[in-house]
Amino acid sequence: MSTTPHSVTLRLPDPVYERYRQRAEKTHRSVEPELLETVTTAAPAEERLPQELADAILDLKTLDDEALWRAARQVFPLEASSRLETLHTRRQDEGLTPAEQEAAALLVRQYELTMLVRAHAAKLLKDRGHDISGLVPRR
Repeated sequence: MSTTPHSVTLRLPDPVYERYRQRAEKTHRSVEPELLETVTTAAPAEERLPQELADAILDLKTLDDEALWRAARQVFPLEASSRLETLHTRRQDEGLTPAEQEAAALLVRQYELTMLVRAHAAKLLKDRGHDISGLVPRR
């Protein structure tokens, strides 16, 4: 990927230009860095998922709605959650053995996988026009 800057000419409506001019004045910069910051923030660098996680969500879009609802409702097993919490506490209090560190890393990967599948399934359901508000617990 090239890191060479490219010039772009934009025609901004007066109110938009004025807003950025005022921002630039307040930050003692020109309008260009203000606009560049906005564009950079709006289009962050593409992040790639680790292959294991990418593979887990790859086929979700081919599932029917019923299967997506099941995926969106899956939970991280209580036993695994308790074990991860115990390892986290032990890490803070006394440190972990290499075997415990490995176990904690595996549990974190399993948790991330569960959350990613749930989130992606929910997004697909929303994209298909479903109301997914019931997936988020109310407090």
